[in-house]
Amino acid sequence: MSQEELGERAGFHFSYVGGLERGERNVSLENLAKVAETLGVDIGELFGYVRDYDKPLTEKEKALQEAFFLLLNRDEKEIQMAINVLTEVFKTYAPK
Repeated sequence: MSQEELGERAGFHFSYVGGLERGERNVSLENLAKVAETLGVDIGELFGYVRDYDKPLTEKEKALQEAFFLLLNRDEKEIQMAINVLTEVFKTYAPK
């Protein structure tokens, strides 16, 4: 699929898609979900280059995936709130 076709199907300008592909643009989770949906893949597959799919997920990877999907459909304010809560929890309960 060309950048132009992907952009058209996902509702983006082709130059935005090109910038994403080259790593020149920041992307929101919402736009990442649109790209994945347009490509017909799970959003996690867009990050597939970082792990070997022949190996099962570790417990840590499962937990990170769960956290990611909990945040996926939240707005930026809710995501920042979750980050703030986690930061405070880690400050309070971090091993000394």
